[in-house]
Amino acid sequence: MAVNTIEYSTIMQNQLDLAAIQESCTGWMDANAGQVKYSGGDEVKIPTLAMEGLADYQRAGNKGFVDGALEYKYNTYKMTQDRGRSFGIDKNDVDESGFVLTASTIMGEFQREHVIPEIDAYRISKLAATAISATTMVEDAYTPESDTIIKKMKLGVKEIRKQGFNGALVIMLSYDAQMEYELAMANKISAQSFTAGGFNTQCPFMDGIPLLAVPDNRMYTTIQLYDGVTDGQTAGGYIKGTDSKDINFIICPKSTPIAVSKQDDLRIFDPTVNQKFSGWSMDYRRYHELWVKKNQEKSIYLNTK
Repeated sequence: MAVNTIEYSTIMQNQLDLAAIQESCTGWMDANAGQVKYSGGDEVKIPTLAMEGLADYQRAGNKGFVDGALEYKYNTYKMTQDRGRSFGIDKNDVDESGFVLTASTIMGEFQREHVIPEIDAYRISKLAATAISATTMVEDAYTPESDTIIKKMKLGVKEIRKQGFNGALVIMLSYDAQMEYELAMANKISAQSFTAGGFNTQCPFMDGIPLLAVPDNRMYTTIQLYDGVTDGQTAGGYIKGTDSKDINFIICPKSTPIAVSKQDDLRIFDPTVNQKFSGWSMDYRRYHELWVKKNQEKSIYLNTK
């Protein structure tokens, strides 16, 4: 039975990892993790490349090219988010033949209802905090309206372009902002395909930029994470931060956020080995983090209510 349990947990772990990207509103950020080295635990290594600029070609004396210096190195970063939960099912509540379906249902619902929204909210709030720290790429106190929403988003795009970021952009917006945009476009919107983490999704575009709608409960400038043990925090998860603002939309180059989400081994213990109680036990643990390289901190535009 132990062998089957290991096989089933491995299958479920792979499925949960795929679902975490496919169902997340920020799953497209994981594609940038291809440049990250991960060897287990809570640390990753992210490369940085720095080079000197152009110099005059030296015709006099046939000196030719001026030597330039470059530096390529890996910096170590720590994933600060180490989150998990343990669930149990009494052995009298399910039989062995039905357990795998029950376990996959429990883990799937847990990830869909709690894990994915928290990861999305954390990533978005960290992007917002980066924009706020840069100070020049933020507009506050705007209520989305159909006659101004397009101008506001185009203004954000322009500000990013003025900073020298000419690559592909992504706009994440609230459902209120999306509705006002759709009203402004008056049936002129056509959905196009956007690739996120290897999966294709359909969404509207503005000037070639995908507009990804995000639920309001993930569009906060700050969040508070519950530890699950302190009085008032036993439910776990997250809530809107006390000083948080609601986000209308946030714009950044597709390459700016470097997001990593690693699920630790999904552990399933059957009643014969479970030491806690007479039943099945399932342990879920996930490391995750988001980073923005120093030279890209001013590539994020934030608009809040």
